[in-house]
Amino acid sequence: MSDSPLQAKTVLDADPWLEPNVPAIIHRHDVFRNWKSAIETTEGGYDAFSKGYLKFGLNVGPNGEVTYREWAPNAKEASLIGDFNSWNRVTHPMTKDSFGVWEITIPPVSPGVCAIPHDSKIKISMIIPSGERIERLPAWIRRVTQDLSVSPTYDARFWNPPEEERYKFKNPRPPQPKSARIYEAHVGISTSEYRVGTYKEFTANTLPRIKDLGYNTIQLMAVMEHAYYASFGYQVTSFFAASSRYGTPEELKELVDTAHGMGITVLLDIVHSHASKNVLDGLNMFDGSDHLYFHEGSKGRHELWDSRLFNYGNHEVLRFLLSNLRFWVEEYEFDGFRFDGVTSMMYKHHGIGTGFSGGYHEYFGDAADIEAIIYLMLANDAMHSLYPSCITIAEDVSGMPLLCKPVSQGGIGFDYRLSMAIPDMWIKLLKHKRDDEWDMSNIVHTLTNRRYREKSIAYAESHDQALVGDKTLAFWLMDKEMYTNMSDLTEYTPIIARGIALHKMIRLLVHSLGGEGYLNFEGNEFGHPEWLDFPREGNGNSFHYARRQWNVVDDPLLRYKYLNEFDKAMNHLEDKYGWLAADPAYVSLKHEGDKMIVYERAGLLFIFNFHATNSFTDYRVGIQEPGEYTVVLSSDEKRFGGFDNVLPGGQYFTTPMEWNGRKNWLQVYIPSRSCIVLAKK
Repeated sequence: MSDSPLQAKTVLDADPWLEPNVPAIIHRHDVFRNWKSAIETTEGGYDAFSKGYLKFGLNVGPNGEVTYREWAPNAKEASLIGDFNSWNRVTHPMTKDSFGVWEITIPPVSPGVCAIPHDSKIKISMIIPSGERIERLPAWIRRVTQDLSVSPTYDARFWNPPEEERYKFKNPRPPQPKSARIYEAHVGISTSEYRVGTYKEFTANTLPRIKDLGYNTIQLMAVMEHAYYASFGYQVTSFFAASSRYGTPEELKELVDTAHGMGITVLLDIVHSHASKNVLDGLNMFDGSDHLYFHEGSKGRHELWDSRLFNYGNHEVLRFLLSNLRFWVEEYEFDGFRFDGVTSMMYKHHGIGTGFSGGYHEYFGDAADIEAIIYLMLANDAMHSLYPSCITIAEDVSGMPLLCKPVSQGGIGFDYRLSMAIPDMWIKLLKHKRDDEWDMSNIVHTLTNRRYREKSIAYAESHDQALVGDKTLAFWLMDKEMYTNMSDLTEYTPIIARGIALHKMIRLLVHSLGGEGYLNFEGNEFGHPEWLDFPREGNGNSFHYARRQWNVVDDPLLRYKYLNEFDKAMNHLEDKYGWLAADPAYVSLKHEGDKMIVYERAGLLFIFNFHATNSFTDYRVGIQEPGEYTVVLSSDEKRFGGFDNVLPGGQYFTTPMEWNGRKNWLQVYIPSRSCIVLAKK
């Protein structure tokens, strides 16, 4: 076997509480090693196995010949049809091998000239055992297009542009960021206009904003092709096709390359947790059987998402999924992935109707879906061994132990997990609690309660909170006054003043205390008004809420600019001091009466006053390192919509006397609903 057996001591060194579950963890690792060994024996290892896209689908040879291969064991006959042969089902029959793979090679019309024209339509036509003829889009197709005026069903296209039209990458990948400051973005909504935005517009208009704000990583949503725009990209039909709604494959390559030129890492939101149930333009019933890529029956269906579930224990399904990861890295130069729906994958109940208390029996018992967990281990191990700087992030709400430990140590191998409890906490507070009922200890506990030495991405809100039915933090805070009082020409009402103050405080608190990475959803940095709702029947197919209103942050008379400036200052300060890459914070004070939170991280002193009315003069706070300190960030600055009561700079000297468990103390003026950050001079 390629990897050495896992030792119990390795697991217990990571987490002694795992002792009762060591046999399950070792078993899971043994199954992983068996799969890895089988891939090495039968396929030559990860490198060859994950290049399935060079064997399957349509590939052009050196002389212009086109070879097409498709796995469809249930089919009795197959042929390639399309514009190139006038959709003739007889002229281009395919042959089937013993593994159920169909193949045809179409010679060039002349040396170097493909018989299938670039961007022309194609399909595979098959006859199944019942005698029925079925037609499908090739499973590995790299370009599909939709003409809604004709039909919602996609057309497959043979993407083979002439050499001079192929995008050539110019910039090297940036090094893996030490501190991940992630901007979660969706190309389609990145325009202020009432339509779908494009790759080219995102490259020209949105990338410079992201760079200016100080984010070093972009997480691109809804890139894998999906039939229904309103699914937000989560009902994938063609896994190897970049969504044609926004433009061409070459334009997406330009987007990624331009980001790299700005020093920005680009992650893809990958959906391997489920697939669209579409038959005509998806993988469902591909060869007429219920169980090709998916489990058959109810095991292969997600009852809440109304979608199909992969059979992760199948050799060819593993080839398809691992090759899909490799394809996006090789073809488009993505730097890593945010894996969607990891909780749904890891448990047979898919998280439906199940709360996770944190008890370890919930993670390793009968509920665990070993096949899916092994796939995630293989995916992380393969990507990290092929691309050592690759970043993988897990969207998991369950708190699975060892999720972000290397596979060699018994882990599942992700680099980061998303801290999904944090946004839920803020929504609950804003929805159900008065400001004087906020529990400082509970807030700190939620922000710091993470698995030891497993990295997490903290966020105050993501796309989930922006969707229709919920509200963004800004909207929870300011609601209808955002329509009337966000202009500097209007009164600075108590609701707006509170909203702007808390919006900044919540973000800095999450950014500096909550994890080893930080994530923001596009537009929320400036308190984007309203919510997100894609065009659909229920809203008259309106684009009103499916766009980003950049005009409000660009208008110098509107108060959104204050939130935008603070977000920028916060990111640039992190870039200078690197608190996300530092050890977790030491929290020295959680004071319920004063509504104060004080902590140190990366040599900085963070002071938050959440009190609605009380400002404190000469407030004494503990600090470990003696010396002279100065304010490097104050949420109360005028340029952030504050009152200029605390300005950057100043001299704050420590006194060598223990305070709140720290060796020294200093005194500050801290106004109500404000936060300051001090650094050593």
